Amino acid sequence: MKHFLRMFVQVCLYFYCKCLWRCLKFVVRKLTGQCELQRICYNTKPGAARTMKIEASLKGSKSKRLQTSVNVHPDAIEKTIDDIMELKRINPDINPQLGVSLQACLLQIVGYRNLIAEVEKLRREPYDSENPQHEEMLLKLWKCLKPNSPLKARISKQWCEIGFQGDDPKTDFRGMGLLGLYNLVYFAEWDTEIAHQVLTDSLHPKYREVTNKELSQLSKAEWEKKKFDKAIGYSFAIVGINITDLAYNLLVSGALKTHFYNVAPEAPTLTHFQQTFCYLMHEFHKFWIDEDPLDIMEFNRVREKFYKRILRQLQNPEMALCPHFAASESLINM
Repeated sequence: MKHFLRMFVQVCLYFYCKCLWRCLKFVVRKLTGQCELQRICYNTKPGAARTMKIEASLKGSKSKRLQTSVNVHPDAIEKTIDDIMELKRINPDINPQLGVSLQACLLQIVGYRNLIAEVEKLRREPYDSENPQHEEMLLKLWKCLKPNSPLKARISKQWCEIGFQGDDPKTDFRGMGLLGLYNLVYFAEWDTEIAHQVLTDSLHPKYREVTNKELSQLSKAEWEKKKFDKAIGYSFAIVGINITDLAYNLLVSGALKTHFYNVAPEAPTLTHFQQTFCYLMHEFHKFWIDEDPLDIMEFNRVREKFYKRILRQLQNPEMALCPHFAASESLINM
């Protein structure tokens, strides 16, 4: 009975707040002479803050036409803007800038949805060693990371030098499919200096002193091993595939909207996603060094802590990752 009453009160509060909110919007429109979309565009600067408010306003509208406007094809956006202006009884001749602002926001909103579909397609496509394009990309990864060390054979222990688990990397792509390979190749090709540095550090991690506290908890044999054990790095390629998974989760959860809406003036693209991956690889590497884990067995703990830190950063509507990339144009005043 108590559970039923609690649910009943919650439902009543929901409908009360919803009705109150609609009444408030009606009063504000009468007082200002502007609908909610106008107020957002005129009072909020372009970027994530504006686009996310526009997206929430359209999705929360009582009009089905407005609700579905966030799911249209990119080619239909101009007509959608005309429909919105007509539905809201806004004269485009008097409010020319509104149409431009709404179009930019819708391009970002629709583009984000399409980017998820594109990334998902790559993730679901398995690596196929019989596909020449897949093989060519894999060999390209080696050449970018090891330009002065020719690969002696397609099946080779050399792959372990760039962080794969065995002598044939194809088995390591199972979790993220082609997406993992695409990201690693982009990192090695377009952020080469940092990629080489991360790879080198992962193979030759810093010497680690054993603290007095750790010493008191270790046996003599364990102490001797820890004292001289310098192998506290990680497998570059495997971590790259794991960070691809992290970037994928940020994307599909919507957390990356803050970043993409701030760096992409229109629709975010796969290039924006790959730049984000490069940023995450670089930042995770620094985070790993700062955390100074005992060994690779702590990877999941460090990864989860890093993931939460990135989520906190993305809660800031002003946040834009990838500061060292110049490919993303600055937002123009739309």
